Amino acid sequence: MSHETRTARLDAAATRDLPEPMSLRRMVGPGVVAVGIGMAAGEIILWPYLTAVGGLGLLWLAITTLAVQFFINMEIERYTLATGQTVVAGFSRWWTGWGILICLAGAFQYVWPGWASSGSTVFTYLIGGGDAVWITVASLVIIGVLLSLSKVIYTAVERVEAVKVALTLFFLAVVIVFVISLSTWGDGAREAVVGFGQIPEGISFTLLLSAIGAAGAGGVHNLVLSNWIRDKRYGMGAHVPLLVSPITGREEAAGAARYQFPPDAENLDRWRTWWKRANLEHFFTFAAVCFVTITVMSLLAYETLFGRADLASNPTFLRIEGDVLAQQVGDWLKLLFFAIAAVSLWAASMGLLDIIGRVAGDFLRRTYLATSARWTESRLYLAVVWGEIVLGSAILLAGFDQPLTLLVVSTCAASVVTLLYSILLIRLNRKDLPPAIRIRGVRLGAMLVAIGFYAFFAVAVLVTQLDRF
Repeated sequence: MSHETRTARLDAAATRDLPEPMSLRRMVGPGVVAVGIGMAAGEIILWPYLTAVGGLGLLWLAITTLAVQFFINMEIERYTLATGQTVVAGFSRWWTGWGILICLAGAFQYVWPGWASSGSTVFTYLIGGGDAVWITVASLVIIGVLLSLSKVIYTAVERVEAVKVALTLFFLAVVIVFVISLSTWGDGAREAVVGFGQIPEGISFTLLLSAIGAAGAGGVHNLVLSNWIRDKRYGMGAHVPLLVSPITGREEAAGAARYQFPPDAENLDRWRTWWKRANLEHFFTFAAVCFVTITVMSLLAYETLFGRADLASNPTFLRIEGDVLAQQVGDWLKLLFFAIAAVSLWAASMGLLDIIGRVAGDFLRRTYLATSARWTESRLYLAVVWGEIVLGSAILLAGFDQPLTLLVVSTCAASVVTLLYSILLIRLNRKDLPPAIRIRGVRLGAMLVAIGFYAFFAVAVLVTQLDRF
């Protein structure tokens, strides 16, 4: 297929009415998946580690990151609500290189199995030993099998992440009751205000960039909200076929490249309802849950670990934290902590493999393989997922198996990718949507703040690294 023909196909838009808005209760799901996957490296490891080392003085940065991400995520949802097309496909309509860069960035971000290896490391604490590398390889294979055999893949991922979120919130409630003191709550409230804009001594910009990349979602993780709300049938996504397993599900015919609705009074009234409910769903299931999780886990780390001299920059600090919980409350809480942490990190690993499979599968199918009878989006999805599993296992078996190092590499990459597509989102939602639903006003201002936020930390890391030479 010639480049001109492919470009014309990508620019084609079918006109359909915007579907009637579903109830807010039925819309709940994409935010849960996003927080379920995101509630892992940052909330369990990176932010608690920063708190254990530098105190509560960085809570302001976590809160700021979540606020910034909320606005970024809603601009991702805006485009797909209005068109049924993912934002990566939208970027690729201008230049296919954007899709290639994002797919490569996603592959780089998630090929390092830091989440899975961290979960396996914590699991060895739970069972009293074991080879974390081989446990990680086994967990990755099990995750691949589960994704391969799920009839509707989004539904399977949503259920796993919903269970994980419920278990995590249960654990947070337990530590609030049994562990965190009133004085620690007071210290947290004071530092969030007095320490705003300050960075504690001994915290590097590289670790900060990593932490903001792991707070909530980050990197390609955010972009897959497009795919998730499409599979949840939000807005014009209701016209797009579901992503099903080529093994257990009937593969549906491909839909149009994108859709548009007539900007008449009836459709715009539906749009306002969709937009309001999408914002509510994402605020309460993503932003609020992430805020509670980061805050409580950081307060827990402060209560149990702050001031200790024996903390290493790897997940062994979680073992120390578990021992302190056992001393203060009982062995049952230590075991619960390790079990929740391991399940949480493994569930995140499942979601991250789903993410890169969706992004790459959607891009390759609609850009290069639209007419292929063999390479459907579902088959491309599984090929990418298993490719990531093989590469991740090879990295571990080759000896690069330090979980925190893997997480820092992944999450720093996430922050840089977020900066790139935040710029692209502004153009996408100002140029490629009808005037009545384009980004403007406060939302536009928030996106400009987001760009400045991520750019500052990315440049700070670059300058810091250059100073070493």
